Amino acid sequence: MIVLYIFGGIVSLILLYFLFLWICSLFVDPNKEYTEHSPFYRAQLRFFVYLMLWFLRIRVHVSGAEKLPAHKHLVFVSNHVSNFDPILTWHFFRKWNLAYISKPSNFHIPVFGRFIHRCSFLPIDRENPRKAMTTILSAAQLLRTGDFSIGVYPEGTRSKTGELLPFHNGVFKIAQKADADVVVLSLTGTSQIHKNYIRRRSHVYLDVLAVLPAEQIKSQKTEQIGDEVRRLLLEHQKERT
Repeated sequence: MIVLYIFGGIVSLILLYFLFLWICSLFVDPNKEYTEHSPFYRAQLRFFVYLMLWFLRIRVHVSGAEKLPAHKHLVFVSNHVSNFDPILTWHFFRKWNLAYISKPSNFHIPVFGRFIHRCSFLPIDRENPRKAMTTILSAAQLLRTGDFSIGVYPEGTRSKTGELLPFHNGVFKIAQKADADVVVLSLTGTSQIHKNYIRRRSHVYLDVLAVLPAEQIKSQKTEQIGDEVRRLLLEHQKERT
């Protein structure tokens, strides 16, 4: 009987917590562009990620973080193999106030979509070059405010095989226009989370490979930057296999 009371209490707390998140999401205007930092909404999203890490039994191993400039706002780029990629990167590099560029459908997810919108994540329509460029310019402006770093996936979508897809090199214009360093990250293990969580713990590896200085980014064409990022990622993937 005591076990049932405890279980009922835990379930009630979880339901109340999600009710609280839903109420908070109602105060977010999905049609407004948020350009100011929100410690409250970021804290709620961060706590949700803590719960997710515990419930899904995810252990993240971060390496190379010492390479990151402590007082700069940066453009983070990496490979993309799972829906867990942006939220885990966002969480473990929270000191840099990451705002990700993400596909529009993510902003329609109940509650979660409004939370990431309030945390200044930006939707990008890759099928419409003019709208995509508007998002790139907005991201560069957000970066210049000094409150945020920007996260983006040059591949534009998840790779289902784990192999790098062709890059949309236009995303590097964000760093060029904002005169920002580019951080090259490698993510390994996130594609196994949905398969592992019932049977075993998932180990995710988040490795900082390099920080490309703004001076280098400014002097190169976006295709050259993309080639360098791809080279770093491919070399790291070979080392891991």
